[in-house]
Amino acid sequence: MALAGFTCFFLLYGTQPILPQLTHEFGISPAMASLSVSAGTAAMAFLLIPLSLVSDRYGRASLMRWCLFGAAVFAFGSSFAPDYFVLLLSRICLGACIAGVPAAAMAYLGEELAPELRSRAMGLYIAANALGGMSGRLIAALVTEYLSWRHGLATLGIVGLLAAIGFLRLIPAGLHFFPQPMQLRPLYSDLRTIYADPGLPWLFWTAFLIMGAFVGLYNFLGFRLSLEPYALGPAAIGAIFLLYALGSVSSVLAGRATTRHPRHKIMLLMSCCMAAGISMTWASSLPIIIAGLAILTFGFFAVHAVASGWVGHRAGQRRGLVSALYLSSYYLGGSVIGSAAGWPWEQFHWAGVVVALLLPVLLVIAMTTLRLRRLSDS
Repeated sequence: MALAGFTCFFLLYGTQPILPQLTHEFGISPAMASLSVSAGTAAMAFLLIPLSLVSDRYGRASLMRWCLFGAAVFAFGSSFAPDYFVLLLSRICLGACIAGVPAAAMAYLGEELAPELRSRAMGLYIAANALGGMSGRLIAALVTEYLSWRHGLATLGIVGLLAAIGFLRLIPAGLHFFPQPMQLRPLYSDLRTIYADPGLPWLFWTAFLIMGAFVGLYNFLGFRLSLEPYALGPAAIGAIFLLYALGSVSSVLAGRATTRHPRHKIMLLMSCCMAAGISMTWASSLPIIIAGLAILTFGFFAVHAVASGWVGHRAGQRRGLVSALYLSSYYLGGSVIGSAAGWPWEQFHWAGVVVALLLPVLLVIAMTTLRLRRLSDS
């Protein structure tokens, strides 16, 4: 499962460090270039629920196997795109395939592991997500620096195919899976029950807001650092994504901390870290900007680990659907806010991006303080 999580993020965000190269190659604006990231995450957001129903009906492991192979094929194919429309289309198909993995992964872990192990396992799974996101961005940037962006995306596709083969050989069949019906009437009933829960809708909103702020900042920081006085190349910008290693650490630590401390307190502290990190990137000093990114990254993955583990704890019998709703909110936030941050960048430069992305994090802090603390550890 760690390999699956690694591969998804390895493939999904391959265009993020090369957005300046895409603007030059296709003659498009930074906001339009960011759609190469948002198109894939939006496809994931919209297909997570349908694929979670497929997962509930036909099984988790088989769905994840097919989807990983499909994602690797489309990742490789995107390197041959003759124009930006075809590139976007291939990234949409890639996101559609990847959606099958998280749609089944949280439910698979919830079914196959004892309750006391789920939070720690989710922390490890998200740590692999962070490592995959870091590795994919770094490899794409390095290959782009010395060859071209097309070679960078092709390299990701080849590695993704090898990882899919490894996943196929390693994943055990689910021993505690029981097929669920795909009828619409029970689905509507489940949705009403889920959104009547006092905590789940707020956790969905948390996912939307933190992912939007995180993706938005990383989307457009590369444009800022490619300009004077920094003038960094693709490899140097890609090296910034090594900070994702902090996410691997923080997600594991946060998962363990929930066994000793109330979840809402950990979320509040880590959300404040996110706000502090975003604010620090307003500075003109490159070391301070990097430090701000490190603090943001540490806080983001910790909040995500706690929130996703909390969702799994409250999910009940419909783990697949609840997981899909959480992750749909998560990726939709990355798509909507992540691309919308292009407007303040084009109008007000980096100061506009910082102000715009602080707002979602401040909303998370307010929700954690006013709403989620009432749930305690229920």
